[in-house]
Amino acid sequence: MRLLAAVLLLSTVLSACGEEEPAPTPTQTPTPTATATAQPKEFALPCYPEAGFHPIQGTNRTNLALGGLLYDGLYELDQTFTPQPALATGYTVSEDGLTWTFTLRGGVTFSDGTPMAAADVAASLTQAKTSALYGNRLAGIASVQAGEGAVTVRLTSPNGNLPALLDIPVIRETGGVPLGTGSYVLQQSGESYILQRRNDSWRTPAPALETIPLRTVEEANDLLYAFDTQEISLVGTDSTGVGALGFSGSFETMDYPTTNMLYIGFNTAQGPCRDAAVRQALGRGMDRDSICSALLSRHAVAAMLPAHPVSSVYDAETAGTLNYSLQEMDSILTQAGWSRSDGVYQKGREKLELTLLVNQDNSYKTGVADAIGRDLTAAGVSVTVKKLSWEDFTAALSAGEFDLYLGEVKLSADFDPSPLLSGGALNYGKYNDPTATGLLSAFRAAQGEERTTAAKALYERLGEQAPFAVLCFKNWSMLSQWGQVSNATPTQQNLFYGFGNWSFAN
Repeated sequence: MRLLAAVLLLSTVLSACGEEEPAPTPTQTPTPTATATAQPKEFALPCYPEAGFHPIQGTNRTNLALGGLLYDGLYELDQTFTPQPALATGYTVSEDGLTWTFTLRGGVTFSDGTPMAAADVAASLTQAKTSALYGNRLAGIASVQAGEGAVTVRLTSPNGNLPALLDIPVIRETGGVPLGTGSYVLQQSGESYILQRRNDSWRTPAPALETIPLRTVEEANDLLYAFDTQEISLVGTDSTGVGALGFSGSFETMDYPTTNMLYIGFNTAQGPCRDAAVRQALGRGMDRDSICSALLSRHAVAAMLPAHPVSSVYDAETAGTLNYSLQEMDSILTQAGWSRSDGVYQKGREKLELTLLVNQDNSYKTGVADAIGRDLTAAGVSVTVKKLSWEDFTAALSAGEFDLYLGEVKLSADFDPSPLLSGGALNYGKYNDPTATGLLSAFRAAQGEERTTAAKALYERLGEQAPFAVLCFKNWSMLSQWGQVSNATPTQQNLFYGFGNWSFAN
C-alpha cells in the first residue's frame, strides 16, 4: 500500500504496545565510498501525487513533510521544542489563562498574492481541530475567533504553553491543493511536479534553491530505489519504527529529537506492582543508556522523566534520583519487606514474579523487552516476557492482564503526560492519585519560569508514585546523499526547519 510506504511516521497513539544532555548532533554512520564522493545530482525530493497534498487532512507522511516548505503556522518548534514566532508576532493571555489573543504578522501573502487574513488562520485552526492529524493536541480549544489583525483562542482549561501546539499549517482552500504562505509553491506540469521558490515570501533569508524537482513514487520500493540511485536527495525516517524502510548504499544520517517516548507501564491496581515501592525499585533496575546504545542503535536519548532531556522543563536533579542503580533497587525492595532467597525476591510466601507484555510486531521493542526481562531476572525479579500480536496485546492491556508492558506514546510538544495518568486514554494500569492530578493541572496552567517549577513538583510526585517508568525518547533520522546538504536543522514537525540557512552542493 502506498500509505505504508510513507516515511516520517508521526505516531499519535500507543505504538508497538502505543542529567543535562545536549541535543542530538549529526551522525555519519556509513563510511564514504567512491559513490559517496561522486558529483551529487540535482537536489530533488519524493512525493506521492495520488495521495494528495493537503497539509491538514492528508495522511501520506512524505507529502506532509513537504508542507514545511509550502506552509507556515503561528509558531514553529526548534530542536528543543521551544515555540518560535512565525505568522504570530506575539500574544496576550487573560488572567484566568483561558483566552489567548495572537497578533498576526503583517504583509504576509498566500502563494497567489492574496493577503493572509485573520479569518484564514481561524478557519485553519478550526479545521485542524477536527482532523485526525491535529485533533488530539487541539482538543482543549473551545473556540477560535478572527479579529482585526489578530486571532483569539479560547480554551476549556488553562495551558501555559499553548504556542507549542500551534505549528498548524495556515491555509486557504481553493478546491485543489490549498494555498500556503511558505517559501515555495507547488507547481504541476502534466505529470511532473516542482517546488518553485516565491519572490514575495516574508521569510528571510530566502532559500538557496530556486526550484526543487519532485520525483513521483508510488510504493515503498520506488522510494528505496530512487534514494539508492540518488534520484532523490533526502528522506526522513523512523529507523526503529514498525515497517521501517531498509535504505541501503552510502548516505549521511542526521538524527533529531522527537516527543515519541518509550516507557514501561505498571499495573497499579493488582499484582505486585500495586505497591509503589515495587514500581520504584523496578524503575531503578532498567539500564536506559544500554537500551539506547545497544538495542536502539543510538536512535534514542535516555530519559527518566516524561519530557525530552533537551526541553526546558526537564529537571536533571529529579531525573538523577530515578536513574539506573541496582544498589538502590535492592535498598528499596528491602525497605518494603522483600528479601532475596534462591535468587528471587520474596515477601512471606509471595515471590516477585512478573509478566511483561510487548507487541511482537516491532523487533526493536521485543529486543528492549527481552533485555529488561533478563536484567531484572538477574537482579532477583523473575520476569517473563510475553510477545503478543497487536490485537491480543491491546486486549490484554484493556483487560488489565499484565504486570508490566512496554509502550510508546507520542506526547504533544508541551510534554503533557495526561494520556498516561488518571482519566488518560493510555492509563491501562488504572493509576489514580488526586495529588498528581492537581500537580498536573498546575503544570499545564503555568507559564514561563513558573512552568519549570510546576514541572519539578509534578515529576517529584510521579517519581514517588511511579505509575510508569520512562525509558527514552526516540530520535528520527534525516538521510541525505553524501556532501549534498549542510547546515540542516530538521525537527520532528518540520524536516526542513530553517531551510533558508541550508547549503547545497549544487
